[in-house]
Amino acid sequence: MKNFLFAVLSGILLTISWPTFGFPLFIFFSFVPLLYVEFSIRNYSIKWRKLKVFGTAYVSFFIWNLFTTYWLYFSTPFGGVFAILANSFLMAVVFLLYHIVAKRTGFTASAIFLMSIWMVFEKLHLSWDFSWPWLNLGNVFSDYTPWIQWYEFTGTFGGTLWILLANLMVFKSLLLFKEFKEQSILYQGILKIALIIGLPILLSYILYFNYEESENKIEVLILQPNINPYTEKYNTTDSRIGKLLYKLSSEAVTDSTLVVIAPETVFASGTKLPEVGYSEAEYYGSQIAKLNAQLNFLSGISIFDRFSDKNRVGKQSNYLRANDWYNDYNSAFLVNNIADSIQLYHKSKLVVGVENFPYQNILKPIVGDVMIDLGGTVAMKTTQENREVFRLKDSIYIAPIICYESVYGEYVTDYVENGANFLSIITNDAWWGDTQGHKQHLSYAKLRAVENRKYVARSANTGISAIINSKGDIVEKLEYNQGGFLVGDVAINSEKTFYVKHGDYLARIAQFLALFIFLFSVIKYKRKRPS
Repeated sequence: MKNFLFAVLSGILLTISWPTFGFPLFIFFSFVPLLYVEFSIRNYSIKWRKLKVFGTAYVSFFIWNLFTTYWLYFSTPFGGVFAILANSFLMAVVFLLYHIVAKRTGFTASAIFLMSIWMVFEKLHLSWDFSWPWLNLGNVFSDYTPWIQWYEFTGTFGGTLWILLANLMVFKSLLLFKEFKEQSILYQGILKIALIIGLPILLSYILYFNYEESENKIEVLILQPNINPYTEKYNTTDSRIGKLLYKLSSEAVTDSTLVVIAPETVFASGTKLPEVGYSEAEYYGSQIAKLNAQLNFLSGISIFDRFSDKNRVGKQSNYLRANDWYNDYNSAFLVNNIADSIQLYHKSKLVVGVENFPYQNILKPIVGDVMIDLGGTVAMKTTQENREVFRLKDSIYIAPIICYESVYGEYVTDYVENGANFLSIITNDAWWGDTQGHKQHLSYAKLRAVENRKYVARSANTGISAIINSKGDIVEKLEYNQGGFLVGDVAINSEKTFYVKHGDYLARIAQFLALFIFLFSVIKYKRKRPS
């Protein structure tokens, strides 16, 4: 019973650390109760050790997943339940691997293994078909970006390392104090923990107050049409949407405005790929662009490409009938008064189960078509290989990041590598209702601003639309469930941070360490028990 209560405590501490309702200081102690449970089972339990460790870990991680990502259920009940249960399972497996190594090695080796294998798990969640990095530990500081200005060097994996290191130091201090009962051990532990938590925060504040924004700025106009996706979005026409966007734009565009940004799939009728240049979306986008001579219009659009040529069929193509396939795209496009053709980018980090059916050859015969597409159709989305950047004028380029893509740190750096001077995020978070979902999604965008040292202009269908500066501060926003627009200045720069240049190098080092320590623990088996 005591082990169960400690597992529940870890789950609660993880939950109350999380944005946007929590306070991240708790994260530095959240693993300690669970680590103590594992230690007790490893050293004092006789039977079913692995099952007990897995079970208690599952309790902790289930509580954490449930109370921080419950809102998934509102967009896709099956997907929400599956994500919570499956992610809790994977986290428990990672902790079980730590238990296996801890039985065979000393504290230092097992501690390094836990930090490494957890980062390997997080890196896996950034790359495989069941990708779900929403609860990667480094995301926890998204509402406290003055604490993590050094993410420009490490990305969120620096936060993961920091969190696990602090938890392991707290746990080690408690074990030593329990064994020797000396007050000096407790005081030394408190000092070490204060330093390991406090010094990175101090360094971050130094960076925060000394960082100088670029003085080169442009004016952007962000639209928030506030269209209900369940009752309006797919029961209206691109023409009506275009008129609404034109009305909002004409009320706010000035002679200085360089770009108007509208949300993801706001043009949702389904445009044929070869006809994009003649579509309602292109027509109204061009009309908006004519509101001043230098104006650009960037927006989301649903596109499909139907074909009968078998040679064009790919893994993401959708089958209709014999010799009849189509590719479905969630895209961004940009029009202006300069170029003859539109610029186009297809979303390439897809929401599992709603835009991407992972391992469908294996799973589809089992579960069938249980997914609900947030773009309005039950279909696999088709992606593109490279990160496209849109040219606004001269040497000014914008990153057209679409929705879920903004959760992927190293992925977003590819836009900057390709020349983006600032980041735009177009999204539709209305599927989750007025829950933590849209608030967390906005909060995570602040991490991308710090990592890349780039302003973010975010257009969300129902909100929260915002402008975020290069230090991760929200400087302007339009609240949830409000229609309207947001006008503001965005600083542009060509800076490439250490993280942009080197990406998730901490995770790559962790992969080597985790494999080395695991193999070492298997080959050189040495188990210790208290006398």
